[in-house]
Amino acid sequence: MTVWDDLVGQERVSEVLIAAARDADALVTAVAADQPLPETSKMTHAWLFTGPPGAGRNQTARAFAAALQCVSPDRALGGVPGCGFCDGCHTALIGTHADVAAVAAVGSEILVKDMRDTVRKSYTSPATGRWQIILVEDAERLNEKSANAVLKAVEEPAPRTVWLLCAPSIEDVLPTIRSRCRHLNLSTPSVAAVADMLVRREGIEPQVAEAAARATQGHVDRARRLATDPAARARRAAVLKLPLRLDEIGACLKAAQELVDAAAEDAKQLAEEVDGKETEELKTALGAAQGGRLPRGTAGVMKDLEDMQKRRRTRTQRDSLDVALTDLTGFYRDVLALQLGSRVAIANGDAEDALERLARAGSPESTLRRIEAIAACRDALDRNVAPLLAVEAMTMALRAG
Repeated sequence: MTVWDDLVGQERVSEVLIAAARDADALVTAVAADQPLPETSKMTHAWLFTGPPGAGRNQTARAFAAALQCVSPDRALGGVPGCGFCDGCHTALIGTHADVAAVAAVGSEILVKDMRDTVRKSYTSPATGRWQIILVEDAERLNEKSANAVLKAVEEPAPRTVWLLCAPSIEDVLPTIRSRCRHLNLSTPSVAAVADMLVRREGIEPQVAEAAARATQGHVDRARRLATDPAARARRAAVLKLPLRLDEIGACLKAAQELVDAAAEDAKQLAEEVDGKETEELKTALGAAQGGRLPRGTAGVMKDLEDMQKRRRTRTQRDSLDVALTDLTGFYRDVLALQLGSRVAIANGDAEDALERLARAGSPESTLRRIEAIAACRDALDRNVAPLLAVEAMTMALRAG
């Protein structure tokens, strides 16, 4: 199984990256021997991967990183880069390769202090691999200072450094950065492709896989979670019942509180799994004995970790809310399709009775206003409006229609 097997419905992009990985070998050889670089090459020092949520931007970038670090003997015989089994591929995919550094937004932004060490590393030679690879998973969340740091590194890269930036769209990245990157746009995988992946890779029953793929409209990660996690299915079912409960103001406020509480619970569960382990590992690294005091002068380091964990909990809560809002948008999209007599496939077939009830009770114009209210809620959350206030405003707008 090669690293490209993890990419769903991205055959065109895979072909481009495989060709680039092949040409990368010639570049490494030329740099190592201090020879002139090849006149034509499909490989370049900076790449920008864009595409809608769920298309697999980060997975594609990591697969490319693995292919560049692949040490399979088959490569010398013309094999496809990215065997998926060698040490280079395995460590790059799981995030432990010494020459693959990944940066993701912990909170709403990637701060310059989060990028400083990574930019410094980008100017060093690879320790064990062919390339020094920097993967920025949320390039759209770079703030002004961190984006300027990345720009300087991309403008003047080290000979064997590759930058892989991921963002929803090319407009989300500074023009000065994207102009120095080769752009690859990923498409939303088809429902059939996602369902097939769930059957082959996860062993899911075909009917369950089809339902999960259709409900998430080709979002690979959400489809996998929906098909394998009963708790995720229960949360989605609760969200889809919400439109039928908004008959009174009190019900609107209660529904908003429940949505926010469910998102907060998700964030709390993640914190319990990760924060304690991170804290103990840092204390050990700082030289604190089991249950003992921290060495003098290390309080600031612990405070930085606590701040990072707090930002991560906030983002996790808002990401969980965003999943619920996406489900609601899909629900009203199905209502609109029924009202307009469209032949487009219904995503939420398990809630067909509720869809038909709301379709009969309203008009296409009111449904569009409800979809706009959900979009306004998402915008408010992006502007750091208090989650409860934003969701309450949305539920009241959904009631008004």
